[in-house]
Amino acid sequence: MTDLRLVIFDVDGTLVDSQGDIAASMTAAFGAVRLPVPPRAQILAIVGLSLPRAMAVLAPGEDEATHDRMVEAYKAAYMTLRQTKGTAQSSPLYPHVREVLEELHAVPELLLGIATGKSRRGLDKLLDGHGLRHLFVSQHCADDHPSKPHPAMLLAALSDTGVPAARAVMVGDTSFDMDMAAAAGISGIGVSWGYHDRSRLGAAARVIDDIRDLPALLTETETPA
Repeated sequence: MTDLRLVIFDVDGTLVDSQGDIAASMTAAFGAVRLPVPPRAQILAIVGLSLPRAMAVLAPGEDEATHDRMVEAYKAAYMTLRQTKGTAQSSPLYPHVREVLEELHAVPELLLGIATGKSRRGLDKLLDGHGLRHLFVSQHCADDHPSKPHPAMLLAALSDTGVPAARAVMVGDTSFDMDMAAAAGISGIGVSWGYHDRSRLGAAARVIDDIRDLPALLTETETPA
């Protein structure tokens, strides 16, 4: 049996705080099809879903063509904001994220991965903008898989690394992350600083309030329970 362990991270709301640009881009998306913009809390509640799925949830009465126009308007607005402000301001890392990722990466038996509702282009820009790409051996996004909470991204990460589900964890801020982990047979570690209230993380094995608690939690047992 492999000695390796796999720690898979969500991105928005877990590693970076991109809520400002998400809300602004969603405002542009609704404006492009002349629909009223949902409240900010409602917008943040869908973070983690793929964009087509998010638009279907936020504008359920509209047809697929309208949702497609909204997705394209969102992408265009988000890209413009990132280019204008730069990655560090557009999607700043939460406190201590970089140091904890580097600490985990330095452990030979630990592999790091990503499972995100972002597009491949968005993920690439974010990783390169923060200089984090080298830390993650597995990177899966919404372009290549069904939307969370479908477990496809996590199953692909297990396949990438050869790590069994019992030796993997999913770290994320939303119910979509925790439900995806449960569907893949992976333990979920919820984080309290993201976009879903702690009360929505019921499927998590543990919930942490500070990312600096993660390394010790990973060494307590083979899988948190």
